[in-house]
Amino acid sequence: MNGPTESRPSSRKTGGSSIDLMNVILKSPAPESVPVRGTQSAPDPDLCRFLPRNATLKILLSFCIWSALVFRGAAEAEETLSQEAIVGVVLRENPAIKATRAKWEMIRARVPQASAWEDLRVSFDSVAGRFVSVPQNAFMDQTVMVEQELPLSGKNRSRARAATAEAGAAFEEFRRAELDAVSRARASYSRLANGYAQLEVSRRNEELLNQFVQISRTRYEAGAATLPDVLLAQTDLAKLLEARADLQRQISEEQSALNVLMNRSAQAPLGHPAALAFTLHPFSLERLQALTLVLRPELQRGRSLVDAEKFRLELANRQWFPDPALNFKAQRYNDASQVVSELDVGISFPLPWLNRKKYSAAVLEARKSLESAQREFDATRTEALGMVRDQVKKIQTAGSQYELYRDKILPLARQTVEASRAAYETGTSGFLELITARRTLQDVESMALNRLADHEVAIAELEAITGNPMPNQSGKEIWK
Repeated sequence: MNGPTESRPSSRKTGGSSIDLMNVILKSPAPESVPVRGTQSAPDPDLCRFLPRNATLKILLSFCIWSALVFRGAAEAEETLSQEAIVGVVLRENPAIKATRAKWEMIRARVPQASAWEDLRVSFDSVAGRFVSVPQNAFMDQTVMVEQELPLSGKNRSRARAATAEAGAAFEEFRRAELDAVSRARASYSRLANGYAQLEVSRRNEELLNQFVQISRTRYEAGAATLPDVLLAQTDLAKLLEARADLQRQISEEQSALNVLMNRSAQAPLGHPAALAFTLHPFSLERLQALTLVLRPELQRGRSLVDAEKFRLELANRQWFPDPALNFKAQRYNDASQVVSELDVGISFPLPWLNRKKYSAAVLEARKSLESAQREFDATRTEALGMVRDQVKKIQTAGSQYELYRDKILPLARQTVEASRAAYETGTSGFLELITARRTLQDVESMALNRLADHEVAIAELEAITGNPMPNQSGKEIWK
């Protein structure tokens, strides 16, 4: 009786030995006691109750079932990871963004508090005891007074304007948190895609080295090559496997970074990112600098802080003008039959002119605080323009280097490998030249991918610097 035919659960190639063992077992003839149900993609766990009493076969088939389930779970997790989806989750779930948003809403709630009038004041006085004889209706026994300060000087309006400016500064901090989180997510996504691309380069070089090992062994057995040729190829193959461990670690680090940004468990599974595609962006330095002056959160925050200090200076100057307090007083005389015997109206106000030193110092403090805010804004503005210039140069350098690798260096390296291989097989060149050409090809492929990743990371960083969302590889803005 023939066993079930092999069915590949996924087109994605894996290097796990457990899957290979499963295929070997599935290809072997099935025992007569196991009912065959036709072609299957993976062994059915229900078969366990039909297993023979052979303990070894039970263990192997159990291992086969476990491997199939693990492979199926890994295949499900390896869905294509979208950059747009990552950014969307980061904007919704990132705790740092939520914290800065809550802070902005907190500061915004101060505006109506600052613009409000002073609370209405009510007082009540009553005689607790009188130890002298007085004529009737000669003294007040009870007094009720209502007093309200009138903000005629506009101090409350100045405080409200300063609070509004502070709320604007807090909003720019919220925007900065969003920009930083999105920039970090896009940079990690690019590095993750680069890690998987580097693994593919390693896999291709492993196949190439295996071919070299076979060629050198064949020539060695024919007496046309020496044993060091075989050992050198095997040594390079072992070093390639050692370098692959570093690539796996880098991939794990970027996966953890993305999960943390999305407020998920660091070990939560992530799919494979799409391959990076090079897109040439014709950046205009003047236009980017102009956009930065308008959109960069630090500059907007600096403007808001300058406005807040202007309103505080206005408030300090208005302290010289007192706000009057209007009061109404209802009084009842002793032994009076009426509820209200007398109704008085009065006005009171402070005299700030008698405390000139205090209010002059407050005005000086506000003036110097405004000057400090303006100086800080100027420094931030100059620094931002320099950052844009440096970042554009970084993008242009990475892009031109990648184009140089893609169009010139990489084709030459591949031609060198093919020529060295043909020369070695015909005996006109040594094995060292072939291995050197292979190493050069791997280095060139790796450097080209690194330059592409550097280009994408630099674009993500430019977005955070300017405060303007850049288009992704599809040409669309991934967030607004």
